[in-house]
Amino acid sequence: MILHIDMDAFYAAVEQRDNPELRGKCLIVGGRSARAVVTTASYEARRYGVRSAMPMFEARRRCPHAIIIPGRMERYKAVSRRIMALLEDFTPLVEPVSIDEAYLDISGGRRLFGPPEQVARRIKQQILQTTGLTCSIGGAPLRFLAKIASDLQKPDGLTILQAEEIPAFIESLPLAKIPGVGQVAQDQLARMNLSTLGDVRRLPQEMLVRRLGKFGHRLAALARGEDPTPVTP
Repeated sequence: MILHIDMDAFYAAVEQRDNPELRGKCLIVGGRSARAVVTTASYEARRYGVRSAMPMFEARRRCPHAIIIPGRMERYKAVSRRIMALLEDFTPLVEPVSIDEAYLDISGGRRLFGPPEQVARRIKQQILQTTGLTCSIGGAPLRFLAKIASDLQKPDGLTILQAEEIPAFIESLPLAKIPGVGQVAQDQLARMNLSTLGDVRRLPQEMLVRRLGKFGHRLAALARGEDPTPVTP
């Protein structure tokens, strides 16, 4: 079983934790120049449609009362190191993929820590007690599904997909949810009348490869419920 840990609005959450006056406020972390973009927005600001990587002028148009502050990368890195060290208490197989997310392979820890949901809840509790921050966790036998699952109930979410649930989940999974399927690939797949991973499964792999190249092989494997990508510390 693989877990994907994703901190909730990490930079903004750290700022709100460090400064109680910012809690519950529409907070945007980023620059103030004409070309600046949103680094992270609090969930209060996200309700107005503010998203990461959005041009700052658009964010200010959507949420004119937002508080905008510059980022503090050294502070975020320090908090991230505490979180990653905490995760290693549960398994040596921890793969950080960014400052605020990581994969864990907990397959060997069932006797010590219990079933996956119990492990995930303990991790969430430890992170909250240690840092005062919430995270969302997804778990699945396949790495790509663990990442998708972590996004299903944000913020402070927990979704565990068991092996028997995977075929039905894959059948209705929108292609836009799959890591690596960007806008260009989505447009190509839409022209092929493909909108879900179940649609892909019913298409000959040769056609996918002809249209998408090497990624066609990858997409066909995911549609069959195959993802051998390991968690690599």
